[in-house]
Amino acid sequence: MVRSPNFDQARERMVQRQIEARGVSDQRVLAAMREIPRHVFAVKTNQDRSYDDCPLPIGFGQTISQPYMVAIMTQLLRLTGNERVLELGTGSGYQAAILAKLANWVYTVERIPELSEMARSNAVECGLSNITFIIADGTKGWPDGAPYDAIIVTAGSPGIPGPLFDQLSEGGRLVIPVGDRFSQTLKVVEKIGGVERIRDSLDCRFVDLVGEYGWSEL
Repeated sequence: MVRSPNFDQARERMVQRQIEARGVSDQRVLAAMREIPRHVFAVKTNQDRSYDDCPLPIGFGQTISQPYMVAIMTQLLRLTGNERVLELGTGSGYQAAILAKLANWVYTVERIPELSEMARSNAVECGLSNITFIIADGTKGWPDGAPYDAIIVTAGSPGIPGPLFDQLSEGGRLVIPVGDRFSQTLKVVEKIGGVERIRDSLDCRFVDLVGEYGWSEL
């Protein structure tokens, strides 16, 4: 794993100034953000910007999310350590790595094989072994691992895909950006008595969730 005092200091500043200062208070989430080296998940040409307050391109028209967005979405899942979590949109694997520090097992689905392989390699470099990497249409979820205590979607969707709610366990939480292709609202969906309970969190902007229950490719 690439480590240096400069990266370590930059990561601590990231947590203090970008995440804690904006109200993220879950101590387990903050600890994971301090531990997982974001620069490992950035492409080499952007490693010097790894701890900047912005998303970064990772190729194939995809990005690694802004650190604050990773932290707030993770906090909204309210993980305690025993959960089975499904992530849609692996990218380079940063969000999956954070989740792996906070849950029992993570299933992460990516439609672009090269990114899934990149993420697998990054997870190995970080010593993480509780992640299953899947190449598939994430809008269909992953029935083989269901039900899930938590589901997180790291791409913008035109609606809440039915298969994801179906694969959510009773009392489970789904965090997903929903809107048009230019702006979304982060929604928290809970399954209570088999029924959706939805609340809005904050405005955001993500790359498209592409698939049968998402957007079609341009």
